Order: sequence, then C-alpha cells, then structure tokens
Amino acid sequence: MPSSISWQKSSFSGGAQGNDCVELGISAAGFHLRESDDPEVFLTTTPAALRAFLHRIRTSTPAPRPPL
Repeated sequence: MPSSISWQKSSFSGGAQGNDCVELGISAAGFHLRESDDPEVFLTTTPAALRAFLHRIRTSTPAPRPPL
C-alpha cells in the first residue's frame, strides 16, 4: 500500500469502536476506498469513475460512462 495515502473516515460511518466505516484516501495514484476493518485491502479509482459511482449511489440511476 502506498505510504503517502491519508485516509479520512466517512461522516456516515457507524460503530462505537470506529471499526464499521468506509474510508477515502487520495494519493498521486488516484482515489482509494477501503473498509476500516480490513485496511490492507482497498480499491483505487479515477476521479471520473468515483464521481460516477457516487452519482449512482445518490440517485439510484445509471450515470454516463466516463471517457476512457
């Protein structure tokens, strides 16, 4: 895992012990998503793909595919 990733916990995360959360990290390689209970496993994506993913979650409708 790149050591230069600074992780931020979602404000919607629950759990009294802080172990039930989604975290977002940013590095030169892109945006990274992980669950705090398994911090060594994460997804890396581009800003356009992350924007489309969040749009889909917020609206429950398909987002246009980002250009390749």
